Amino acid sequence: MLFHVEMTVKLPADMPRDEADALKSKEKALAQQLQRDGKWLHLWRVAGRYANVSIFDVNDNDELHALLSSLPLWPFMDVKVVPLAQHPSAIKN
Repeated sequence: MLFHVEMTVKLPADMPRDEADALKSKEKALAQQLQRDGKWLHLWRVAGRYANVSIFDVNDNDELHALLSSLPLWPFMDVKVVPLAQHPSAIKN
């Protein structure tokens, strides 16, 4: 199943920089591994915001939730999920 996921990160203003940097490093490593595994198909930064738009390819809602909630920055994210379906006019899916 394909999902369009918007993630906005809101780190606490008083979070120590070294703690924030460690979380971001762990997040990057996991995100890159999920891309290599074919689960995280696309990842785009939203210009001007600490946010991204992503496309995930997972088996079901539960797998997506488990994947998202395993992200190190999960406790600091506002996440919006939209399930996707094939469009009849699309020439490439």
